[in-house]
Amino acid sequence: MAVDDAPLIVTLGFDAVAFAHFDAMRRRYFPAERNHIPAHLTLFHHLPAAEEPAVRAALAEEANRMREPSMAVVGLFFMGFGSAYRIESPELGDLRSRLSERFEPWLSQQDRRPFRPHVTIQNKAPAAKAKALFSELQAAFVPFEATGVELLLWRYRGGPWDAAGRYPFSGGSER
Repeated sequence: MAVDDAPLIVTLGFDAVAFAHFDAMRRRYFPAERNHIPAHLTLFHHLPAAEEPAVRAALAEEANRMREPSMAVVGLFFMGFGSAYRIESPELGDLRSRLSERFEPWLSQQDRRPFRPHVTIQNKAPAAKAKALFSELQAAFVPFEATGVELLLWRYRGGPWDAAGRYPFSGGSER
């Protein structure tokens, strides 16, 4: 059996209501020809496939350790060619820090940058269209709460991602 060498991505799965909102916005505003994946909050963009057993073990341990992290969706930010919801969550930040320490030897330059949790709903759109959407969304934005329910592991295939694992938070000692 051949070893799968597709890089790994780790994301956060949301409660059903938040996911439905984020994903509907992404389907509505993300350029359809580039929208290969559902709405997501990326924790790690590129981990080596060769380290999959260690990544899986770390995700399982952290998910078993934590209760579902609460998140405040506090605003939007403009990305130049799109918009994203800005997320605040000390619990999520702590989780990301712990995982970063465990994955440190394997982190890409992108994953070494400061963590700025967000959910992208538009990207790679024409600049004028992106600016107009951001203005529209910003004017109507009302903060809301969301909950993280699981860690998700993916294999990157150059466009689409293949699901590779789910790690539900099981209500351990941390919240």
